[in-house]
Amino acid sequence: SHARAALVKPSLTVPFCEGMMTLGTWQSIILVDFDNRPRQRKLVVQIMGE
Repeated sequence: SHARAALVKPSLTVPFCEGMMTLGTWQSIILVDFDNRPRQRKLVVQIMGE
């Protein structure tokens, strides 16, 4: 799981325009957990604006 996680960035920056995420036609946001042991996870969302 550590080697797989090293290939994927742990954070993401997505621009917003008029209250909507600015993603391309074939783009989406997914959450991938490479650890096969069950445990609680914490997702942190930080919104920055003008």
